[in-house]
Amino acid sequence: MSEILLEIKDLEVQYLTMDATIRAVNGLSLILNRGETLGVVGETGAGKTTLALSIMQLLPKKIGRIVGGCIEFAGQSLLNASAKAMRSVRGDEIAMIFQDPMTSLNPVMTIGDQIAEMIELHSTDKNKKEISVKVDELLEVVGIPATRKAEYPHQFSGGMRQRVVIAIALACNPTLLIADEPTTALDVTIQAQVLEMMEDLKTRLNTSMLLITHDLGVVAAMCDSVAVMYAGRIIEYGTVEQIFDSPRHPYTIGLLNAIPNLENKSHRLIPIEGLMPNPALLPIGCSFHPRCKKCMEICRRQNPINFDDAGHRVACHLYFSNTEDT
Repeated sequence: MSEILLEIKDLEVQYLTMDATIRAVNGLSLILNRGETLGVVGETGAGKTTLALSIMQLLPKKIGRIVGGCIEFAGQSLLNASAKAMRSVRGDEIAMIFQDPMTSLNPVMTIGDQIAEMIELHSTDKNKKEISVKVDELLEVVGIPATRKAEYPHQFSGGMRQRVVIAIALACNPTLLIADEPTTALDVTIQAQVLEMMEDLKTRLNTSMLLITHDLGVVAAMCDSVAVMYAGRIIEYGTVEQIFDSPRHPYTIGLLNAIPNLENKSHRLIPIEGLMPNPALLPIGCSFHPRCKKCMEICRRQNPINFDDAGHRVACHLYFSNTEDT
């Protein structure tokens, strides 16, 4: 039986502004098992990055706040952990690869010093020589010659900077790696190289991964299970095979229909009409109902609960026999 590494229950996250309360995450629940990769997909504004920042306890101070739910990592609550305890967890047990490598790196520090800083923070028993050797090893692992460790971020290409960010994230062999769209800023060829390297490192180090991405092709290639996110909620969850072979939620079906298919010749792709709702003014009932072609009267009034079919969960009124039709 798989061992649960990360469990999130009924998480609610809000951003407070002068004009409105932004409901970024609304009752989200998910489980990530040890050694597995969970892909989190959805449009921009679905709350994917907020989810990652909540796990890391890096929400903007005075603006972002967790108002409900729980986050447990290896059986311990992260929400009840002190600031000091979270500093020891970040980088050591849980590491994060951020979207933009240029803004993740310090422009006035060499890449070698930035990797060494992470090791120094969490491995106080290592001397400078041991740290230097570790830095060289990490650079070689991500495909960067150790001779370049005295160079600065601006001297590297986007793909190479992302490799440096990954080296920093892996410096302490974390149990959980959160990758927030790690290949968005990279061209297709470099994307493939970085993803292949991440998969190899994950297998070698037995690291669990939470992969946040827009690219369903990446999900199909790298993930064990998939969580489809919309307006701060997980609206469908299952294995890669369940999601790609038999999608249930109209939104998931819409995402898959928007992907070019070499086997099905069509004149144009089928987009999902409309836009993600304003998180400060979420619609009553199912958040997707204003865009859903299968919307029923109950969808406009009541938020759906999860329908579970052998671990394939979908939050949609279509799968309950007592729903009212239009």
